[in-house]
Formats: sequence, C-alpha cells, structure tokens
Amino acid sequence: MPKVVDTLTTLDKILNEKCSLARYGDGELLIMCNKNVNFQNYDFELATRLREILSTETDNLMLGIPNVFVTLDNFENKDKDYWIRNLAMNRRMWSKVTKSNIKYYDAFFSRPYIIYKNKSNSVKYFKMIKLIWNNRNIIIVEGEKSRLGVGNDLFDNAKSIKRIICPSENAYVKYNDILNTVSKQNHEDLILIALGPTATILTFDLHQLGYQAIDIGHLDIEYEWFLRNVQEKVKIEGKYVNEVEDGRNVEELEDKYYINQIIKVI
Repeated sequence: MPKVVDTLTTLDKILNEKCSLARYGDGELLIMCNKNVNFQNYDFELATRLREILSTETDNLMLGIPNVFVTLDNFENKDKDYWIRNLAMNRRMWSKVTKSNIKYYDAFFSRPYIIYKNKSNSVKYFKMIKLIWNNRNIIIVEGEKSRLGVGNDLFDNAKSIKRIICPSENAYVKYNDILNTVSKQNHEDLILIALGPTATILTFDLHQLGYQAIDIGHLDIEYEWFLRNVQEKVKIEGKYVNEVEDGRNVEELEDKYYINQIIKVI
C-alpha cells in the first residue's frame, strides 16, 4: 500500500518549500475506475490524466491521497465505517494506481476537523493553513456557489483576492477555458482551487507553468463546520455543499465585496 505522511508534515512542506499540492480522494478514484461521481461525470481524458499524474513524481508538486491505509482509529465512527467499506472494495485499486517509490501526502490536510474524534489539533492546523496565503495575492478558482471564504475570516490575511467562477458540476467540460483563463494571471499569485477532480488536473498543469497551485477542496466548508463546533456535516446557508442533503440548493448572493472579486465567469 502507498505510504502517506501526516497532516503536520504535509503543511510544513507547503509552508517551508512553497510547493503545489494536487489532491486525490474517493471521487478521483471512482473516475479512475470509469465511474461517475456526484458532481463530475466520467470522462476518459480526465481518468487518464488522473492516473498519469498520480504515478508521476514532479519537483515541488506534492500528491495528496487519503491517509487511511495504516489506521482509522483516529476517525469518528461514521467516517471509520465508511473507509472500512471503501477500502474493502478499493484497496487493490489504490495499490494499482499508486507507486511504492513515491512519497504521498495527506489529502485530508484540508479536512482537519469533522472526521476526527480528537479535534484538539484543528485550531493549530487551521492557523497553519492560513499562513499559506498570508500577505499574498490569491486567485480562487471555484465552482459556482462555492463562495470560499465568504462570511468567514478564512482569507482575511490575504493581500488581495480574485475569483474565477467555474461550473459547479462537470467542470472538466470547460477545462481548456479554465486553464487558459488562470494561466493569464500573475505568476507570483497563489492559485487556490476547489473544483472536484478537475482541480487535481488543473493544479498539475499550473504547476508545470510555474505557478504555486493548491487544491484546497472542501477547506472552506470544513472551516464553517469548525467555527460552528458541529459534530456532523450540516448544510451551510449560501454555499454549495455536495455532501449533505439539500446542500446543492443554494440561494443567490448579493454581496458586493464578493461580486467585485470575480474577474471571470466560465
């Protein structure tokens, strides 16, 4: 099975070396198994590229996968049961698509709260995560109605925020438009991506073009749950949450500060 380093080591490396990070989870694995996921239909090119990137070692590009192969004892019972079932079906596939000589990092660095029994490290991890964009110009590439950082202080320490809004479902159909738009931005800007399996590919391609790009996935929703001190996943008003019932039904937002950050809608 692949070796996965822990969350602290993952965050330290991002902070100290300004690496990019592409994440893989259960959804990306399903795509690689020729299946659809909730918000991204199977696409042959997407599946092929996901396989290629996961088995390729690239300087300063970290590959994140779930840290679930050694122990699940630190997970909440519901999450532990989920991953026991998942690995019973997919352990062999994880072995097939990963390489034993590649060091993988914790894809759950962006989910440091809801899945863990012991949530005492969450404060420290969120503080470390915020340091990644401290006093930096950031470009958020996100799905429509994801609205990362809106209504909370997640990005308050960033120097500036621009947003590129993409389809909330089946974003890979618009991949070339997304890549072309982002690649016109300043190379000193930090690119933060929350776009499902498309984010994994986009992170890799932007890294190859000289950007620091990080797939932050559900980080904003995780932070919302952390701020609310909830013990299970709940709907967040005004934000797209694909993991909870009715979480995809999101009302319109009339927030001028947010709207003024948008530089492109794809």
